Amino acid sequence: MELNRRTVIAGAAAAGIAATTLGTGSAQAAPSASGGKKPVKELFGKLADGTKVYRWSLENGGTRLKVLNWGGVVQGLEIPDRHGRYTNVSLGFDNIEDYVAKTPYFGALIGRYGNRIAKGQFTLDGKSYQLSVNDGVNSLHGGKQGFDKHIWDVEPFAKGSDVGLVLHYTSIDGEMGYPGTLKTKVTYTLTKHGDWVIDYEATTDKATVVNLTSHVYWNLAGEGSGTIEDHELTIAAGRYTPTDTGLIPTGELAKVSGTPFDFRKTKPIGRDIRDGHVQQVQAKGYDHNWVLDKGITSKPEHVATLRDPRSGRTLKIATDQPGLQFYSGNFLDGTLTGTGGRTYRQGDALCLETQHFPDSPNHANFPSTTLRPGQTYKTRTVHTFSA
Repeated sequence: MELNRRTVIAGAAAAGIAATTLGTGSAQAAPSASGGKKPVKELFGKLADGTKVYRWSLENGGTRLKVLNWGGVVQGLEIPDRHGRYTNVSLGFDNIEDYVAKTPYFGALIGRYGNRIAKGQFTLDGKSYQLSVNDGVNSLHGGKQGFDKHIWDVEPFAKGSDVGLVLHYTSIDGEMGYPGTLKTKVTYTLTKHGDWVIDYEATTDKATVVNLTSHVYWNLAGEGSGTIEDHELTIAAGRYTPTDTGLIPTGELAKVSGTPFDFRKTKPIGRDIRDGHVQQVQAKGYDHNWVLDKGITSKPEHVATLRDPRSGRTLKIATDQPGLQFYSGNFLDGTLTGTGGRTYRQGDALCLETQHFPDSPNHANFPSTTLRPGQTYKTRTVHTFSA
């Protein structure tokens, strides 16, 4: 039986259950759910040129979030299990050097364009653009120096019952090959109920393409705890976008029915992951965009549920976006050591990235990602936790 989240948190606080503090291994009492405090800032490290990297710690409604100004990275996120015991459920590092040199986008804000663009090329208003390529011949997550590899300006806030951070980054015209100066604002909010809300906004002075997302690697049993193949997943999508060998969409909107890509009814991630479907062989698992049944909506609607049966921790995702990229951690290879001191292996985490479709600028049948002067790119994703 699932307990009400606020009951679990309140019970944990009353019992004085200890919880691990992200990145330190020390213990502290679980917080009450009565409301959060203004985020706390601390030095996390320095870049090679001496630039200081800071970490903000937020806490509200029983959720604990740690965020870097480097790439807007979620360095850790703690939630309780069915017994009120906390653990960090997102993959990351305990030092800035690994984020700079090694990270496969752990917890990062992704832009200007989340996912892949074929050969780093697209045409807009009759003009062709060549982007930075960093994934074979393709451009991935904005190129070699995407939004995840820049320092963001961060403003903390505590407003009413909410706490959070407002992050700003301006991408100049021509950066990574993209046209237009793009002013980006991303707001991370923790609500009084412990929901993590991401609001994305962007404006441009020249026609461009935009597809922002968050690249948190989830393991609801705890980072470094092992495989996520026993996690249960539901995705409200009857179609997905098959890819070629370079993981670029073919343009087809294929039905999930009768394939391993059917998550319309809840099932363990590992149930069909080794079925030998050609799409899984190419991607070494799941690394595809699901075409959400709801399409583009004016406000976030529930599209996916992830649950760890061992701990009872559950994540529900709501978005106004038309797509969801489900990546099953296929390229984690045991060479990275995370915040808990354990190595990350294939399938030790997964990503659920709300988005427009990959390579949309090259597919007229995909929802448009074009942003023009005078328009505002605006989208919201809500993460709701329970146990």
